[in-house]
Amino acid sequence: MLVRLILPLLLEQFLSVTMGLADTLMVSGVGEAAVSSVSLVDSINILIIQILAALATGGAVISSQYLGRKDTASARRSAAQLYTVLGVSTITVMILVMVCSRAILRLVFGQIEDDVMAFAQIYFWISAISYPFMGFYNGGAALFRAQGNSRISMMASLVMNVINICGNALLIYGFQMGVLGAALATLIGRVVAAVWVFSQQQRYENPLRIGGFADLKPDGALIKKILAIGIPSGLENGMFQIGKLCVSSLTSTLGTAAIAANAVANTVSSVANIPGNTMSLAMVPVVGRCLGAGEKKQAKRNALILMGVAMAGLAVTDSLMFVTIPWISTLFHLSAESTAMCVTVVRWFCVFSVFFWAMSFTLPNALRSGGDAKFTMTVSIFSMWLFRVILSYFFVLKLGMGLTGVWFGMFIDWICRGFFFAIRFFRGKWMEHKVI
Repeated sequence: MLVRLILPLLLEQFLSVTMGLADTLMVSGVGEAAVSSVSLVDSINILIIQILAALATGGAVISSQYLGRKDTASARRSAAQLYTVLGVSTITVMILVMVCSRAILRLVFGQIEDDVMAFAQIYFWISAISYPFMGFYNGGAALFRAQGNSRISMMASLVMNVINICGNALLIYGFQMGVLGAALATLIGRVVAAVWVFSQQQRYENPLRIGGFADLKPDGALIKKILAIGIPSGLENGMFQIGKLCVSSLTSTLGTAAIAANAVANTVSSVANIPGNTMSLAMVPVVGRCLGAGEKKQAKRNALILMGVAMAGLAVTDSLMFVTIPWISTLFHLSAESTAMCVTVVRWFCVFSVFFWAMSFTLPNALRSGGDAKFTMTVSIFSMWLFRVILSYFFVLKLGMGLTGVWFGMFIDWICRGFFFAIRFFRGKWMEHKVI
């Protein structure tokens, strides 16, 4: 069962990362200003998508525990309420961004270069239209994983990825639309993926399908259970990304070369993280189903198995990235200065990721599956602001470490949060919460 869940998730993560890589790689042909604008806007987009993913995780935890308890009726109702929550929240954010896009960019990034701002505003506005579709895609994919079925989200990711790459080639290079073309290709891919996942959700044999519009009527009790996990996870993800935005604002002061190098480094490092992200997604349904069935020992054992697989996979991908990054960086048409910075920070990333990434980001999903979302939120917010944000400014402004200082603040953040999550996991208190 673990293999059937993990293999499609692994391919899905590969395809998801490929989409980001294709965007950055293809946009890089337009120039460093285009790469920088996509990078800056994507740091905001990731904030919004991570919050949506946290809400989806809340719904998935509740549904998976009901399925583990074999209460299909309650699982189905919780699935419908997840779509209600995601629909309201994503449409609200979409309207806000479309109305205030330029003001938000100025607030977050300050006085960036005019050509970067022009590209960023176009990309941000088009991205906002895709938020409701990303919400429905994330919700549907999380619910399928709760059933142990990761093939559906994998197929959706494949379709979305193909559309995005083909759209990039056609719109960026065929019609010479630049950043606008990249944004439109991403939007079309997300729309198709959301529609397809939701249509699969509504198949008659699906235990979590929505029976009718009446199921979407807000149910306070179920929404409260979803939000009890979704809100702390959303706040955690939100504060995490806000901290990253503060650091991005610091990076933007280092010049266009540093912004471009940081953008490419973030993109290629996400490829190395594929095994860890895959196990993070698998952790929620596996541990949630075990705890829903009252099998605490099995939940802990499976969590350790997934952690072991994550760390072994990261060792392989990080080693490969460490060796190949000088060649990979040449594909992005960076200047010599940007290339040197990119290679340096990615190699440091590979060293720290092998030992600390899984403890920082895969392990806490086991805790959240047991309803321990407030603890992970508290630790993550504390560690983010104390280490990643404050130390980054210290390393850059006081020690003059440049872009490397920004990344070292991140590494120390990983070590801190991983230490606290490991202690919490082995003490077992995370399994004592009443989720359903």
